[in-house]
Amino acid sequence: MEEAPRSADELLDIVDEQDRVVGRTTRGEATARGLRHRCVFILARDGEGRVFVHRRTAQKLVFPSLHDMFVGGVVGAGEAYDDAALREAEEELGVSGLPRPTALFSFLYEGTGAAAGHTWWARVYEVRCDLPVVPQAEEVAWHDFVTEQELERLLPEREWVPDGLEAWERLRDWRRRR
Repeated sequence: MEEAPRSADELLDIVDEQDRVVGRTTRGEATARGLRHRCVFILARDGEGRVFVHRRTAQKLVFPSLHDMFVGGVVGAGEAYDDAALREAEEELGVSGLPRPTALFSFLYEGTGAAAGHTWWARVYEVRCDLPVVPQAEEVAWHDFVTEQELERLLPEREWVPDGLEAWERLRDWRRRR
């Protein structure tokens, strides 16, 4: 399997408020100009149901050195959300042979405050990872699996990526409505 480019030169589809493709540009250009694109968020659980949490590396293009409870990333130009979810989960967890992540819901993220200018359509997934994880050193500076109760206790103690925090809050609401 050919690995997608991991740089600012990676091509992304630019989408409108209804998630329709309206153009294509590089990841660096999309980030610099605040152009709406597509992302996937995957909640990875181990065999005990614990959630994979991590701190992003300082070299990340967006939200460096912040904590996240999702793995994931951008959807490449012409790539399906589901394919991106599996690719990103395997890349960031450092595994191969994961089951296809289950799509839960989508939402339009529009950053505010320090995240102002960031906007993307996000699809949230969940996957079970029974394999030993070996996270990418370029992506993940620290990681652990924690229970949801532990994660809730960590929320006010650590600085989290704003889009992941919004996805987590939306996931809690989505579960309550089901």
